[in-house]
Order: sequence, then C-alpha cells, then structure tokens
Amino acid sequence: MIASLPAMAMAQSTVDAYAISQNEMRGTARFMSMGGAFTALGGDLSTLGQNPAGIGVYRSSEFGATLDINMRGYKTATSMGSSKDSQTKAFCNNFGYIGTALLDGALKSFNWGASYGRRASFDRIINGANMPTQTSMTNYVAGFSSGYSPEILGFADGYNPYQDSDADWMSILAYNSFMINPVPGGENTYAGLFQNGTTADAMYTVREHGYVDEYNFDLGGNVNDVVYWGIGFGITDLSYWKDSYYSESLENAYIPSVAGMATGNAGFDLYNSKHISGSGWNFKAGVIVKPIPELRLGFAIHTPTWYKLTHRYQASVDYYSYYNPNIAESDRNPITNGDKPEYTDEAAFDSRINTPWRFMIGAAAVIGNQAIVSVDYERVAFNDMRVKYSDGGYYGDFVNDDAVENNIKDSFKGSNIVRVGLEYRVTPQFSLRAGYNVEASNVKSNAANGTTEMLTSGTDPSYSLDKTTQYISFGLGYRYQAFYIDAAYVYKNRKSTFHAYPDFNGYAAPTADVTDSNNSIVISAGFKF
Repeated sequence: MIASLPAMAMAQSTVDAYAISQNEMRGTARFMSMGGAFTALGGDLSTLGQNPAGIGVYRSSEFGATLDINMRGYKTATSMGSSKDSQTKAFCNNFGYIGTALLDGALKSFNWGASYGRRASFDRIINGANMPTQTSMTNYVAGFSSGYSPEILGFADGYNPYQDSDADWMSILAYNSFMINPVPGGENTYAGLFQNGTTADAMYTVREHGYVDEYNFDLGGNVNDVVYWGIGFGITDLSYWKDSYYSESLENAYIPSVAGMATGNAGFDLYNSKHISGSGWNFKAGVIVKPIPELRLGFAIHTPTWYKLTHRYQASVDYYSYYNPNIAESDRNPITNGDKPEYTDEAAFDSRINTPWRFMIGAAAVIGNQAIVSVDYERVAFNDMRVKYSDGGYYGDFVNDDAVENNIKDSFKGSNIVRVGLEYRVTPQFSLRAGYNVEASNVKSNAANGTTEMLTSGTDPSYSLDKTTQYISFGLGYRYQAFYIDAAYVYKNRKSTFHAYPDFNGYAAPTADVTDSNNSIVISAGFKF
C-alpha cells in the first residue's frame, strides 16, 4: 500500500539524512594501512578525529600532511547486463599539528592539536537499464497524487501550484506534463501510463559527488603513563550533489485523448538536480588505559554532528506520446500528441539534521617492542538520526519531522564496524603494516526488500541502500631522526542496491546492484620536534 504521506514533498527526507551521514575510513597513510584500528593506539594525527585520547600518547610535537590518489571504479548490474564507469581524483586527505608540553607530577604531559581531515567523499556513478519493467514511475506518482484536485495541481492566471499550494511537487510536475491524468468519472484520482497490455523499458543515470570535511581541535594528557585522556571539538563542512536522469519508453500506454483516454505509445525523460550544503559541529571524548606496557585499552564516544543545511533542487521532464493508427484523428488531442516539456520552480529550504551517535572500543597488544596487533569495534546508531524542519514562524524555529524520524527508525538499524591492524618493525627505521575494516549493512530487511517505503525529497524518488563495505590495506613506513614518510595501498569495496523509486502496491520498481571498487595510493610525510 502506498504511504499516506507524500513521498517527495518539499522537505528533508530519510534518504537525504542517510546519504550525508556516511563516513569513510580516511586519515594518514599509517592509519589507513592498519585498517583504522587506532582506538587503543593513538600517537597518530588521525586520532584527533577518532579517539581524542590518542593525543595524550605524544611525547613530542608533530606536523604532518597526507596526499590521497583515489582511483574509483563503478559497476551497475541488472538483468540486462552491466555497465562500468571510472574516475580518478587526488586531494589532501589529512594534515595537522600536535603540540606537547612535558610536565612534572602525575600529569606527565599536556597536549593540544588541530587537524583537517576528509571524512567522506560522495562520488558515485550509477548507469543502468531495466527492460521490461513491471510498472511505471507514473503509476507510483498517480497513487500518492490522489486527493489533489486538478485545480490545485494545474496552473491558472495568477496561480502557481508550486508556490501557492501545499501539493507534492512531483504530483504537480507529473500532472502538467501528462505523466499522470485524471481518471474519467473519478473524483480527484489519477492514472499513470502503465495499463494491462503495456510494455515499458527504463533507463537511468545517477551521478553523486561532494564531500564532508572536518576540522578537529583537541586537548589531552598523560596521567602517570597509564591513563591517556582527550576531548575534541569538530567543525564540519558538507557539500552533496546528486544529478539524476530517469527515462521510460512505453508501448500501448494509457494516454489522454479528446474523448477521454486512449491507447498509444508514450515516454518521458525526467531530470533532477539536488544540492545540499551546510556546516555542523560535534564533540568527541575518549580514554586509553595501559595497565601493563604490553596492553592498551581504548574507548571513545562521538556525539551526533548537528548540521544546519540548505537544500536546493530543480527538475524538468520531457514527455511525449503518439497515438496508435487506429485512433481517429478527431480523438487525438494535439496538446498531448507530441512533446510536452515541463519544469519545476527552483526549490530552496533549510533543515537541521543530527547524524548518528558513534561508540568505539579497542584493544592493542605490543609484542616485544617490535610488533603491534590492534582490534577495534564501533557501533553507529543510524536509527537514531534526527531531522527538523522550519515551522514557518516569525522566529524561524525548527521542529522535529516526526514522519521522517519514524521512517528512519523503520528503515535503519545500528551498524557494526570491525577494524584490525598489524604493524611489524623490521628495523628501528622501517615498518610493514596491514589492515582490514568491515562495516555491516545498516539497513533493515523490510527497507532493503521494499516492504517499507523510503521517504525521498523533491521530484527525485530514487535512492541507494548500502550492504557491506570492506577495506583491505597494506603499507610501509620509514623513520629517519625526526622525519617520517608513510605509504599505503587501500582497496575499498562497497555493495549497494539502487532503487529508481519505491516499490508500491506489490509492484517492484526498477533496481540495480551497484559495486564501488576504489583503489587508493596514500602518502603521508611529517616531522616531530
């Protein structure tokens, strides 16, 4: 059954909150080559964004920077076969400074630091086709458009439904482009283009890009060389773009005519552009305990990132239809027989999003002052994301979006991340490293199989849900007096499912299996003083 609430109203959505709350394993070359398993280790610039207690391990000051050369591959697989795309990017992944003051007494040192780190990159390309489809996007839109009168959805002198009504923007766009049409004799009900005997094909292309950058400011210390503590404040900068194209071609479709409705061939090309941007802030706190020299235990907690965001999007559709030859000329509607382009207004609105809480624990063993084995576990509470919208009042207050938050709880669950890192010191100057990192799916089965409808925003009903994400990494490091240089190779494999629009009324929407296979060469350099 179709949800009673419009799936694409001009507001924040479940899938937007989900998309921008993702993190990746990023940091220095040493950090990434050991799978990010540093909750109990510290002593690396990346720990400012992971466990702030790691700053307390420092006995000297440090400055360093990291270059990441990222080669991304994308594969989209459907019953029609698969397509591949790729892109290569290079950027500064991390840089930072640690200051250290050595002290007398129980507090052995006091440390402070600041760092920049790229927390996530949203780059992805999806390019596929489903032939044939079980239904049409237009039938999905027709279902949740019922209840709006044609007078509300249509334009009139001095009346713009995008600005002068509360109607769903996708309903307005579809009605004015003839993607949906009033049911003859019905009361504010609409029909899509797909009917008994219709055959339809679908094609789609989605390009996502953008980033989350974080600036961390941490304080920490060392108590009797046993307890290391740290607190941190993070400021994030976010920019997320999604450009999508969806096309259907239908034979024996249900299209309007002068006499009512008729059968003919039809199709449409739907274009959407969305941009979400803004900034946020968060707190982190952690502790590392060294009960014996050979063992370290770590714990850290991250508050949500409290985002203030601006959303902008616009859409257009090119609709066309051609009557079958057996339709009398007098029954052909010249308005709908041919091309019919339509555009939305440009939408802009603000929202507030709280990303998930994050909890992590770790243990590390130091073997003979020559080898390190480190294991982390992290829990990310994706089902606890919070979304707010403006109440439209004079003071511009924001209130919880209960519909979206309930949809989040119905669709997502906490995610489990396991990280394992190894380091072996071949000589006092040269080290070898390896790591593994795996994140289980945070999507509930009812959302993954389409039983729960995902709430989307704007006029783009498409979304992607992640399955398992894995990292395999190797690296090496070289130390010469105060100078160091590290290198890492990191392979990331992420599997996802793309949905062109939500399933509805027992009909399955076009889907595709998407695999991201990313290869990174990471180089870090710095010095201690």
